Amino acid sequence: MKRIIPFALILGALAMAVALHLAKPKPTRAEITLASVAVQTQNIQAETVFLQVNSQGNVTPRTRTSLVSEVSGTVLEVSEKFVVGGKFSRGDILLEIDPTDYKVALQRSEALLKGAEAQLIFEKARSAQAKKEWEFTGRPLEEAPSLSLRIPFLAEAEANLAQAKAEVERAKVKLNKTIIKAPYDGIVYRKNADIGQYVTIGIPLAETFAIDFVEVRLPLSEQDLSMMNDADFTDNLYGKDVILRGQVNGRNASWTASAERFERVIDEVNRSQYLVARVDDPYGSQASDKSGNPLYVGTFVTAEFKGRQLNNVFKLPRSGLIKGNRVGTVDANDELRLLDVEIIHADDEYYYVTGLTGELAVVVSSLGTPVDGLKVQIKNNTYEEKKRGQ
Repeated sequence: MKRIIPFALILGALAMAVALHLAKPKPTRAEITLASVAVQTQNIQAETVFLQVNSQGNVTPRTRTSLVSEVSGTVLEVSEKFVVGGKFSRGDILLEIDPTDYKVALQRSEALLKGAEAQLIFEKARSAQAKKEWEFTGRPLEEAPSLSLRIPFLAEAEANLAQAKAEVERAKVKLNKTIIKAPYDGIVYRKNADIGQYVTIGIPLAETFAIDFVEVRLPLSEQDLSMMNDADFTDNLYGKDVILRGQVNGRNASWTASAERFERVIDEVNRSQYLVARVDDPYGSQASDKSGNPLYVGTFVTAEFKGRQLNNVFKLPRSGLIKGNRVGTVDANDELRLLDVEIIHADDEYYYVTGLTGELAVVVSSLGTPVDGLKVQIKNNTYEEKKRGQ
């Protein structure tokens, strides 16, 4: 019995262990939760886009003139408009130069003209008398020598008369030039002469510019040119709207200009070509914006105008492009799908791409290492509200 009891105890313990193992409850399996990545999305779809070309430049007058004296004398009078910034109309008298010497010259030339006229009358009478005297000889008039008929003296008298008339016209022109008139509607930019000052021929009196319209030369880079229509490089460009923006008197203002011409010359310094835009009546009501702001010469403005048209492209925010020209979209199961796209054009805000269909929610936030099928969680309300509405 002493030998059997230990074995019996061992067998009993084993039986008890087996019974306890068989009676223990089965463990419950916990559900595996896959971590999702929070992302922001933006809905995009195919659309027609007009590229916008931007540039900048300074407003310049279409005509800038240096008024130069063509006569000498003392400035007797100046107009109240003959001041820097003075606005004048075509034909307005800006200043007058002492005309005394030129009035005397005109009187002398008129006196010489009367003498030449009298001399011509006298020579005509003597020529007629010479013809009658030749006829008394009984020979044909054709045989008479020129001197006998006083033909050279008559021709000289006629030439002297023509010269005298020319001198009178010249004197009148000189006299008229003592009155300096405005050649166009404009503004005085710089004033170099004033009342009492003696001026000589060739002395600049003032610098003026026309205000019937102004121009803005807009430099265009190679990238800008690639955004333009082929028609923009032809005469079809004329009249195209160009929006100008700038500041006048401390306020923001805008004006509508029209494309005037495209300069077909490449600048050797900046390698740009230039589009010239025109604004009519810049200092009047027609060119003013809704606030009544004029467009002053010298104003720095930014410009924008419509470029070429892109059909059926997607405007993809620059943050939505993944390396390798791919975009991340979110499907109905909130899983990431990577799609290849082709970039047609790019600017500072968007990539214009093709290769997509329908309306898509593209990821515009950082993804780290994007993996196709990655579980994502949309954090922008617009997307979630639209999904719940479906």
